[in-house]
Amino acid sequence: MSWTWTGRSLAALAACVLLPCAVAGCGAGEAHERGSTLSPSPVGEVLDDTDDTGRHLREVDRKNAPEVGVEVTPDSGGGWDVRLSFHRFRCSAPGAEPTAVTGRGLAHLFVDGRRVARLRTPEYHLPDRLVPRGTHHVTARLYADDGTVWAVHGEPVQSTADITVSDAQAGPAEPSTETATLRAGE
Repeated sequence: MSWTWTGRSLAALAACVLLPCAVAGCGAGEAHERGSTLSPSPVGEVLDDTDDTGRHLREVDRKNAPEVGVEVTPDSGGGWDVRLSFHRFRCSAPGAEPTAVTGRGLAHLFVDGRRVARLRTPEYHLPDRLVPRGTHHVTARLYADDGTVWAVHGEPVQSTADITVSDAQAGPAEPSTETATLRAGE
């Protein structure tokens, strides 16, 4: 008895051998793209809503939600020193897996709604050129490592401090009396 293999026979054999292997390697929740903005993580619930940068919100209950505070003070050498305070939150190390982990991630720093830095530490020096004369809103917003925004009641977990620069040429400016530390839901 002799066997003659045709192109169709080989293709069918290959499909029979490879298909079960592919199915076995892609169990529920295992297949994901590195760098995906949505995580299959069981942490919170990813909402359809997004923040103003287009990132999806990750809703968590208030009692376990991370919190951030922001304080901005003038630096005697010029610019501004930004200090973040965290509660139920830790900054992840660079290169962390792109998955949401309770109370982990990074902070994005915005000046007047424009992102100026991604922070994995609680301190940042804000250069003078980013805050010209006038009043400015410095906001710190918390993100999970998968790129989603930590949220409570559909609102991003963030804090904003207002600073006023009276004259860009006249030495270090003073923070306004309106400088505030706010937490989500307050």
